[in-house]
Amino acid sequence: MQSDREYAIKIKGLKKRYRLGVIGGGTLQGDLQSWWAKVRHKEDPNLKIGEKSREKNETFMALDGIDLTVYQGERLGIIGHNGAGKSTLLKLLSRVTGPTEGDIYMNGRISSMLEVGTGFNPELTGRENIYLNGAILGMTKVEVDSKIQQIIEFSECSKFIDTPVKRYSSGMYVKLAFAVAAHLDSEILVMDEVLAVGDMKFQQKCLNKMSDVSREEGRTILYVSHNMATIRQLCDRCIVLDHGKIIYDGDVERAIDIYLDLEASDDTYIDYAKIPRFYWLTNTRIQTKYAQYLHKDDIIFSRKEKQHILLKWLNEDDIENLCLRVEVLRRDRVPVGTTMLYDFYSGKKDEEGQVQFSLDISSLVPGRYATRYTFFYMDQFGNNFNLDNVNGLYFEITSEENDIVWDVKNWGSIELPQVKIEK
Repeated sequence: MQSDREYAIKIKGLKKRYRLGVIGGGTLQGDLQSWWAKVRHKEDPNLKIGEKSREKNETFMALDGIDLTVYQGERLGIIGHNGAGKSTLLKLLSRVTGPTEGDIYMNGRISSMLEVGTGFNPELTGRENIYLNGAILGMTKVEVDSKIQQIIEFSECSKFIDTPVKRYSSGMYVKLAFAVAAHLDSEILVMDEVLAVGDMKFQQKCLNKMSDVSREEGRTILYVSHNMATIRQLCDRCIVLDHGKIIYDGDVERAIDIYLDLEASDDTYIDYAKIPRFYWLTNTRIQTKYAQYLHKDDIIFSRKEKQHILLKWLNEDDIENLCLRVEVLRRDRVPVGTTMLYDFYSGKKDEEGQVQFSLDISSLVPGRYATRYTFFYMDQFGNNFNLDNVNGLYFEITSEENDIVWDVKNWGSIELPQVKIEK
């Protein structure tokens, strides 16, 4: 029974409220700039593009009544969409900020890695920062001495360990910061999307290390990530946050399903004009405007049906020999199949283009899927150059009578044609 185990973290009625207004923007200079702009009835220079000015007393509940017990030795995954409250929760646990209401009980020392370079002094060398972090955790110099060689070797930064960390790349920062957090004496290890920077080999090395310290040393792991594969690999329990509340606490696979369902849409069309575009996509040569299933009132398909899809776009430049890549993805955004449409369109700048095409989904097993549309062109050497890339329509394939119960996790999402015995 979990209730018989010692807790590492116990949270009761935790709330965190932020005040959104002119003052409180983060720096004194920024607050003064915002205040002076408001006095002159000018646009706030510190607002992001598309962000609206807020009233002085407007508030936002980042966390709204969290109750949670994490037991010693557990590896807890924390997932949710941006703004759900994940990072706020970890900041409260790490005492970076204080709660508006509620209580947090900690049974052990906590080592946090909330972002690249957390807890590092950029003017100090890597070696000096190791000792600094050890002192913050209450370790003596002798205790740090006994672990420093392990830390340096794990970090793969031995050549630069006596160089000020302000000269480190983001990857080197992550490697050293993780090595410090994982090897120093703390009972609770908190990680917030830290593996998004390092290379794949080091990511796997970190995941293996976190699993080892949890199993062998009984350390508690709290891990935030948008990468469901790493959540599956590391965690033995998972919570889903949505608008500052825990909406699920339990099995990892069930938690991932709930998280992915929050993102999925049952709409048969997408108006991309209503979806904010990332800044690196604002200078593309094509702007996708619209996607729609034709002759369809829902997103439920049988395997015998073909999908009929309409795409519309605007040419931001003259376009020749336009190509289209349509990817089918699992609910966790893992690609399962791709099809191409080559050299189907040419047009002039400011023209609106459109294409209707059909998609054969007969090889996909029952389940929920997403799509992605990428416009591209090919040069004379066969190299692809993307022009625009957007998340596409969702769809669901229903089971039919006499269908075998398919094990997607172990067998994949595509059923190959039946094998034929050859004489």
